[in-house]
Amino acid sequence: MIEVKDLKKNFGDKEVLKGVNVTMEAGKCNLIIGASGSGKTVFMKCLVGLFQPDEGQIMYSKVNYTEMDDEQRKGIRKEIGMLFQGSALFDSQTVEQNILFPLDMFTKDSQATKMKRVNEVLDRVKLKDVNKKFPAELSGGMKKRVGIARAIVLNPKYLFCDEPNSGLDPQTSLVIDKLIKEITIEYNITTIVNTHDMNSVMEIGDHIIYMHQGLKEWEGTNKEIIFSKNEKLNEFIFASEFLKDAKDMRMLEETGKIDNDRNMDEMIK
Repeated sequence: MIEVKDLKKNFGDKEVLKGVNVTMEAGKCNLIIGASGSGKTVFMKCLVGLFQPDEGQIMYSKVNYTEMDDEQRKGIRKEIGMLFQGSALFDSQTVEQNILFPLDMFTKDSQATKMKRVNEVLDRVKLKDVNKKFPAELSGGMKKRVGIARAIVLNPKYLFCDEPNSGLDPQTSLVIDKLIKEITIEYNITTIVNTHDMNSVMEIGDHIIYMHQGLKEWEGTNKEIIFSKNEKLNEFIFASEFLKDAKDMRMLEETGKIDNDRNMDEMIK
């Protein structure tokens, strides 16, 4: 679990985070959404320690991360896995070498033990016989899965995913979403996903935080977001007329005021 209390961050005169309060629970996919400039990227960078907040607390399992020195933070960082937007694989290294990197950095295990773990995580993300391939030989979806394998190789308690579906087709995006969801539940990880992908919101959004101008404007589940009456959230999610019509149809369907067979015809008109 991660608890964020009154988090503030400024860059010069610009107030980016204005006092964010949120709790992210283990075993759930916690999604951060918001328009460009809303503060969500700065918020995530504060959580992983890339930015030092000006005020507030970030509590990892009741331990205040913001008050630790660099040496103390290393213990928390070992428990954090990170899936980067572009996968961030080392082009000059094989898949195997990419996944070994965190093990070489943070453990003193034997090579045999490390290789066993590499093969375990590759098997978990359904990638076999790719150990000796280079990133250039992989598809976009395979690169993401290698990125996930590397992110979980140290058995993290916390998994951060920055735009995990960036550059992927819709079908592959669903595969990655499903994999992230499965791993989150299977290992009881506190997963935080920074995303613009509304399909991800609806597929895996156990807990959604919508940020607007440096504040948490709304939070809820993927079941609640469709029926939210928050105007700013609705303007962000239902930007097109088609999506607005889809929401109206969904709400009418849920309340029994329209029959299912008419929905598609009405939306097409």
